Amino acid sequence: MALQSFWDFIRAHDAYLRSPFFPVLFSLTVYLGFCLPFVALDLLSSKVALLRGYRIQPRSQVSWSMMWCCLAQSLYNHVVYIFPLTVLHWYWRPVSYPVQAPGLFQLVWDTVACLLLFDFQYFIWHLLHHKVPWLYKTFHKVHHKYTSTFALTAEYSGAWETLSLGFFAAVNPLLLGCHPMTELLFFVLNIWLSVEDHSGYDFPWSTHRLVPFGLYGGAPHHDMHHLKFKSNYAPYFTHWDRLFGTLHSN
Repeated sequence: MALQSFWDFIRAHDAYLRSPFFPVLFSLTVYLGFCLPFVALDLLSSKVALLRGYRIQPRSQVSWSMMWCCLAQSLYNHVVYIFPLTVLHWYWRPVSYPVQAPGLFQLVWDTVACLLLFDFQYFIWHLLHHKVPWLYKTFHKVHHKYTSTFALTAEYSGAWETLSLGFFAAVNPLLLGCHPMTELLFFVLNIWLSVEDHSGYDFPWSTHRLVPFGLYGGAPHHDMHHLKFKSNYAPYFTHWDRLFGTLHSN
């Protein structure tokens, strides 16, 4: 009943959801909302030793100019590339929302399935863009400008990387036949995990500490990738890196 009530609340704002502006504004608002607490931590950590102790690379510092550089790139990508594509999608494929909400089990199952599929797609994409020098230099190198990550580096990338990874995220719920509510949850969770991965912090409550058996890499896993370049290609889970022998722990 709680899911149905929440879904009814979402459907009550149908006019906003059907707007061609909604996808890009939703994505940008969620992303910046998740980044904001980490931005505050980055600004405070240089003055508060306790916070600095949770930094994965405690000697690194994040400046205003670094933050602005990343933010400007993200805004540029959203305005120049993502927004025109969402308008085309809105025109060619009108959105329809079913009356019935998904069941809780179906919601969780489909969300996890979307994450696992995205994790696999990203791993293959990422591996290729490191192993093929032309792909790395042409498309992916910009994302590796910073060897010590901070939250706003999550979307610091060029057009090809932004659009190709965004395509995976957008198409997976369609491939798996997910409910629109599941699609929204997957988008929010995917953005959060990406921001947390790039945050540069390792807290006791971080996702990788909540998932047992080392199945999830989290921020230390991805920070090591930015530091060493040649390991930890999967964005979230560790099984593909284990299988391909590319897993590197601290």
